[in-house]
Amino acid sequence: MKIESIWFKDNYIYGKTDGGEVFRQSLHLYPRLSHATDEQRADYYMSTVGIHWRNIDEDISFESFLYDKQSPVLMYMG
Repeated sequence: MKIESIWFKDNYIYGKTDGGEVFRQSLHLYPRLSHATDEQRADYYMSTVGIHWRNIDEDISFESFLYDKQSPVLMYMG
């Protein structure tokens, strides 16, 4: 799975894959990201395996969007 874009809404981070699927994961799993400002959240880069926020020292692997913890949800966009 490769995430192509991300956004934040209502205490979740959302990721859209290169296949068009949209997943979400609770920000409760990522306290630094949860407490970050919009500006800090916007300052990230994507590697081949995940997303990194250098200024807040946070990393999320693409696969973490599939974890069962905190009930990640596949959102179908039609």
